[in-house]
Amino acid sequence: MAGDEANSENPYGTLDDNPYGTSVEIFADESVLKEDWQPEQLPEREPELEEIRNALAPATRGVNAHNLFLYGKTGQGKTVAIDHEIELLQEYADSSNELNLSVIKTSANNQTTSYQLCAHLIKEIRGGTKKPSGIDQQSMFDLLYQEISNLKDTVIIVIDEIDAIGSNDELLYELPRARKNGHIEDQWVSVIGISNNLQFRDNLSPKVKDSLYDSEIEFAPYNANQLTTILERRAERAFVDGVLDGEVIPLCSAFAAQDEGSARQAIRLLYKAGELALNHDDEGVLEQHVREARDILERKRIEEGMRSLTTQDQFALLSVVALEIDEETPARTRQVFQKYKSIVDRLNGNQLVERRVRDHLQSLGMQGFLLAETRNTGIQGGSHYRFELKTDLEATLDILGEDGRIDDVVEDLIDIATAKKLV
Repeated sequence: MAGDEANSENPYGTLDDNPYGTSVEIFADESVLKEDWQPEQLPEREPELEEIRNALAPATRGVNAHNLFLYGKTGQGKTVAIDHEIELLQEYADSSNELNLSVIKTSANNQTTSYQLCAHLIKEIRGGTKKPSGIDQQSMFDLLYQEISNLKDTVIIVIDEIDAIGSNDELLYELPRARKNGHIEDQWVSVIGISNNLQFRDNLSPKVKDSLYDSEIEFAPYNANQLTTILERRAERAFVDGVLDGEVIPLCSAFAAQDEGSARQAIRLLYKAGELALNHDDEGVLEQHVREARDILERKRIEEGMRSLTTQDQFALLSVVALEIDEETPARTRQVFQKYKSIVDRLNGNQLVERRVRDHLQSLGMQGFLLAETRNTGIQGGSHYRFELKTDLEATLDILGEDGRIDDVVEDLIDIATAKKLV
C-alpha cells in the first residue's frame, strides 16, 4: 500500500526516470551565459574604458565630469563598460572625502519625448514612485531641477537607449546647462548618453550637440579574435571541463563576427549550442550543435522582427526578396521601386512614392533584414543606396508566407527559388 502511494506521488520511480533529469553534464554555471551577468574585466575594450575614465576624472577634481556619448551597435559592451567605470568611480567616492557622488541610471526606452524622459528621471530619483503628470513641460523641468538639488554635489545621469526620444531633445540641451543657467546652485550635473543608433547624433539639433557631447566614444564591432577571447573566459566558468569541442568557440565567434560583431550574439549562440547538446543527451558540445543553434536563433530573430513590420515594410522587403531570387542584388533604390510597384499593383495595395519606399528600405536595414549600403559614383553621379537581403532567404520566405495578405506572391517566389535551387 505504501509502495502504491509512493508510486502515485512519483510516477517516474527514480530521479533518473524523471523527464527533468539528465544523464549528461554540460554546464558548470550557466548563469555566466545569461545577459544580466556582468564580467569583472573587459580587456577587449581597454581603449574605450580609458576614454571613459578620462571623461569621468574631472569629477574627482571638484568639477563636473565631461558629458559623454557612447554609440555603436547592440552587443558591443557600451552599457557594461559604463557600469564598470561608474562602479569604480563610486568605490573611489565611498573611500574618499573629496567626491560626493550621486548616479542616476535609467533607460529612455518608451520615453519618446523630453517631457516623458524628464518625468521618468524624476521617478527614478524618487526611488520608483509614481511619475508626475498634469503639468506643462517647463514646470516638469523645474521639478527635475528641484529633485537634483536634493542630491549630492556631483550628479551623473546615465541614459541608455537615449535615441528613443528622437528629435524631441530639449532636455538633452537643458540638463548639462542647468547650473550655468541658474536652475541649480550646488550640483555639478553631467549626462552620459548610450545609443545603438549610429545616426542618432547626426539628427540632433546643433545646440544639443554643442551642449551635450563633450566626448564621444564609438564602440566598433568586435572581430572574431576578440569574440573568441570573450567566449573563452565565459566558457571556462560556464561549462564542465572537456565538453566543448575545439571548433565550437571559433565557429560561434566567426558566425557572430560575420553578422554584427556582437558579443551578445556570440554568447547567446554558445549558450544555445550547449542547451541543444544537453537536450539531446549528448556528452559534448559539437560543431553541429552550433550550426543548429544558429538556424534556430536566426529564425527566431526573423519571426520576432517580422511581427512588427507594417504592410509597406512587407511590400518593400518582398521587393528585395524578389530581386534576390532574380540574382539582381545589390539593387539601387530605383530598381527596388520598380519591383515594389509591380507587387503593390498585384496586391491592390496603396502605392507610396519612391522616397517613402526608400525610407522603409532604410528602416529594414536598421532592423537587420537588409544590407543597406551607400555608394558614391563621383561628383556627377552623386551617392545612392544599394540594398540586398541580409536574412536567410528560405526562412524569410517561410515567415512572410504565413501572412494571408501576401501569401500568393510569396508562394510564387518560393516556386521560382525552388526551381533555381536557392531554397
